[in-house]
Parts: sequence; C-alpha cells; structure tokens
Amino acid sequence: MAPFTLAVVALFLLAFLAEAAANTGIDPLDLVKKVEAAYARVKDYRARIEVTTYEKKGADETKKFLYTFKKPNRIRLDFESPHPGLVLSYPDPKGKVVVRPSSWVPFFKLHLAPDNSLLLDYSGQRVDQTDLGSLIKHIEHSLTDQRRGPVGITNGNGFVRIRVLADNPFRAGSVTLYQFFIDATLFLPVQVEESTPDGRQERKITFEGLSIDTGVGDGFFQLD
Repeated sequence: MAPFTLAVVALFLLAFLAEAAANTGIDPLDLVKKVEAAYARVKDYRARIEVTTYEKKGADETKKFLYTFKKPNRIRLDFESPHPGLVLSYPDPKGKVVVRPSSWVPFFKLHLAPDNSLLLDYSGQRVDQTDLGSLIKHIEHSLTDQRRGPVGITNGNGFVRIRVLADNPFRAGSVTLYQFFIDATLFLPVQVEESTPDGRQERKITFEGLSIDTGVGDGFFQLD
C-alpha cells in the first residue's frame, strides 16, 4: 500500500476513534488496553455461557454450557443443553479436541481436529477460538484494521458497550454489526451481540456468573 494511502487510512481511523471518544469521553483504544491489562492478570476463569442463534425464519437455537479456561490454552465445555452430558476438552497431546458424548458411556471418546466440521456451527468459530483472550483480540481488530464503520461507545448499567461494524473473522467476506459488552468492574467482556449490517440479529453470547482465578487444576481438562 502506498504511503499516501496509508496516511489517508490513518486519518480516517483517527477521525472515527475521536468521534467515539467525543461522544462518551472514553477512548476506544484506551478501553482495549484496560481490558487487555485486566485479562493479563487472569490465571483461569469459569462461566455459564448461553449462545443463541437467530434464524431468518424466526426459529431460534440456544446452547448452554459451563465453560472453563486455564491459561495458556486449556478449555473444557460441559453442555447443559441441547446435549446434556456432552463434554469437550482441548487440547489433547496431539492438539485435538476430545469429545465425550455422554457421561453414561465415559470410555467412549472422539479425538477431532479443532476445524472438524462436526465441531463447527454456522458461525465458523472453532473451539480453540472461544476464550476471552481471542475475544479481546477480536474486539481490538474490530476497532482498528477490520473496522468498517464508526465506533459507538455507551456507558451505563454496569457495562461499557462498544458498537461497531467490522469484518467477521470467522466468515470470510462477511461484515457484522457487533455490540461488545464490557463489565465495568472486571473490565472483561461478558456479552457479544452480532447482527447483519441492516440490524437483523444473528447471534448473542452471554457469559453468566464469570468467576476469575478459581484454582482449577490441569486434571480437570484431561478426559482420557
């Protein structure tokens, strides 16, 4: 990219970010830095996550699971619905996802690559892309190089809400209207809402009862 073009892009970026700061007194990049600093202090966390997908015809699908994460990359999902007893754990020694379909048959397990189609939904997001660290990086990119519209920031009801139109990193060529909700006390993301550019809601992800530094051991993530 030519130096002149880079300069023009930089000016537009600064203008959009300045507009957001002027509306709320909160600079978007300063906010991201605070979120990154808060997450840097986290050793592990656990939350009940609810993911609701909104279909065009109005038929909604909701998944609920207990999500446990331990740095640097240990993940475990214990499903409550629609498949109670299903457990996913990542990574196994070969970097795969261990799938235990039922607690009734604990010896039966599958070892699947994170990008296996059996583990993906319409969003295209992999299990190893579900942690808060990945989400925070996504927020940063949505405010900078992947942003496709002005940034809106509001503060109230215990949350800082970021509203921005940005490229969807999980669906190539797709642009999504995001709303990121940052807990004003923890300074960590606790909710994400995704819509089409014209405002039709597509997905909502909520982190309920987020607990930080629970002291979970490595053995909790080992299903074998």
